[in-house]
Amino acid sequence: MSTLIEEINRRRTFAIISHPDAGKTTLTEKFLLYGGAIAQAGVVKGKKNSRAATSDWMEIEKQRGISVTSSVMQFQYGGFCINILDTPGHQDFSEDTYRTLMAADSAVMVIDGAKGVEPQTRKLFKVCAMRHIPIFTFVNKMDREAKDPFDLLDELERELGIETYAMNWPIGSGKDFQGVYDRENSQLLFFSGVSGKNRAEKQAIDLYDPQVAQLLDSESKHQQLIEDVELLSAGREMDLEEVRRGNLSPVFFGSALTNFGVEPFLEAFLKLTPPPLSRVADCGTVDAFSPDFSAFVFKIQANMNKAHRDRLAFMRICSGKFQRDAEYYHMQGGKKMRLSQPQQLMAAEREIVEEAYAGDVIGVFDPGIFAIGDTVTVPGKKFLYSGIPTFAPEHFCRVSAKDSMKRKQFVKGTEQIAQEGAIQIFKVPNSGMEEVIVGVVGTLQLDVFQYRMKNEYGVDLRMEMLPYEEIRLIESAACELSDLNLGSDAELLEDYRGRSLLVFSSYWAIDFTVRRNPGLVLQEIVVSEG
Repeated sequence: MSTLIEEINRRRTFAIISHPDAGKTTLTEKFLLYGGAIAQAGVVKGKKNSRAATSDWMEIEKQRGISVTSSVMQFQYGGFCINILDTPGHQDFSEDTYRTLMAADSAVMVIDGAKGVEPQTRKLFKVCAMRHIPIFTFVNKMDREAKDPFDLLDELERELGIETYAMNWPIGSGKDFQGVYDRENSQLLFFSGVSGKNRAEKQAIDLYDPQVAQLLDSESKHQQLIEDVELLSAGREMDLEEVRRGNLSPVFFGSALTNFGVEPFLEAFLKLTPPPLSRVADCGTVDAFSPDFSAFVFKIQANMNKAHRDRLAFMRICSGKFQRDAEYYHMQGGKKMRLSQPQQLMAAEREIVEEAYAGDVIGVFDPGIFAIGDTVTVPGKKFLYSGIPTFAPEHFCRVSAKDSMKRKQFVKGTEQIAQEGAIQIFKVPNSGMEEVIVGVVGTLQLDVFQYRMKNEYGVDLRMEMLPYEEIRLIESAACELSDLNLGSDAELLEDYRGRSLLVFSSYWAIDFTVRRNPGLVLQEIVVSEG
C-alpha cells in the first residue's frame, strides 16, 4: 500500500495551453530535454532539415508548424513522474483542448512577453477557471523585446481576473536578457549557452554582490534590478492554498528558445503543483489514492500508426493502480474486459506498460467499443465519471467521396474521425451514406478532416460549404417532420444518435421558422455533456 501512495504522490499531470505562436510546443520540448527524454530539442518551424518537435506527430502539424491534436508525453524528472498533455494552440481546436483539460490536474499557461494576453489565452483560461484548476504562468520570449514585466503582471490580473505572484524576475529583456532573479532562494541566476538545443549553464549570485554590475555591464542596470525586486517584496504574499484553488497564478519569466529560466520553472512548478486530484462521479467523490482502479476516456485517435491502422483510446487514470491483463469493467458497454496492450506515449512513440497509477495517461487499443467520456472501473465498483462536454458546431459542409467506388472507405473514415470527436456528422433523413453533412467548431478542422481522409483512408473528398451557422434540436412538432414548412435558410438533419435537428443560416432564420410552424419547439445545444 505504501508503494501505491508513493507512486501516486510523485505523479504530476498537467496541460500546457497558449495562444498560437506563444511558444507552447517549444516549452514542451525543453521539458523533455531537461527530463532526459530527448537528447536534443527540436524546433517547430525552420529549415527542411531541422528536426520536427517531438509533440507534433501528425504530418499536417509538421508541415504547418502548428499543433492540431493533443499529444500525451510522460517522462521522469527529480523523482517526479510527469505526464504532459500538450494541447492544440490553434483556436479551431477548442473542443480537443477542453477535453484534455478535463484530464489535467493543473495547467501551464504560456504568454508571449511582447504580446501579453491574447484572445485564445482568454478562452482557454476560462475553461481552466470553470474547473478551478491551478494555473501557472510562464511568460515566454524574454530573449526578444518584451513588455515591462510589471505591466505584464497588471495585464494578467486585469484581463483574466486572477491574482498573480512573480516567482522570479527577468534580468533584462531582448538581447540583454541574461537570466532571472529567483525570489524563493534570493539569488540571481545568470544563464549562458550558444544554442537552445542543450541545457543552459547557470551561475547563481547574490543580488547585492558588486560582481552583478560587471555582469550587467552597468551600475544603473544593477540598481534598477534591486529596486524592482524590493518593489515586488512590498506586494502580496505567496499563498499555496489560493494557487491550488485556482485564484492565484505563480508567474515565471524565461525563454523556452534559449532555455533561460526553463529549469528553475520546472523545479518550482513541480513543488507547487498538486499530486493527482480526487474526481467527482455519480457515486460522490472518488479518492485518487483509493486502491481500486478507475479511469475515463478523454480522447480517441485513429491511425496513429499508419502501418497498423489502429485506434487508441486515451484514458486518464483517476484512482488506484492499473495492471496489464487484469480484468476491468467498461460501464457504458456493460462488460468485463482485459486491457492487454496498454501503452504509454511520447507523442507517436509508444511502449507497452505493465502497470500505471492515478495521474497517468495510458492508450489502450480500441476495437470501436469506447466513446469519449466512458468510465472504466474494477468489477463490482460501478459508477460513472461526469461527462465530457461537446460543443455545438458553427460551420457545416456537405461531403461525399469523389470516387463512388470508395464508399466503404468513406463511411469508415467519416465515422472513425467523428468518434474521435474531431468532427460531428449528420445526414439528411432517409438518405444513404453517399454523402454526409460535417459540422465543426472551427474551419481548420475541415482541412485536417480532408487531409486525413486522403492520407489515412485513400478517399478524395468533394466538399461544399453550407451557409448554416446555427443548429437546434427538435424537441416537439405539431406535424410530421417531413411536412415542416422550411425556407431556403433552414434544413432538416439527423445526427448519428437518431435525433432530429434543424440547421439555420442565421439567428433570425430560427425565429422565422418557429413562427411559420406553430407547435415547433426547438432546444439550443449549449455545451452538452456526452
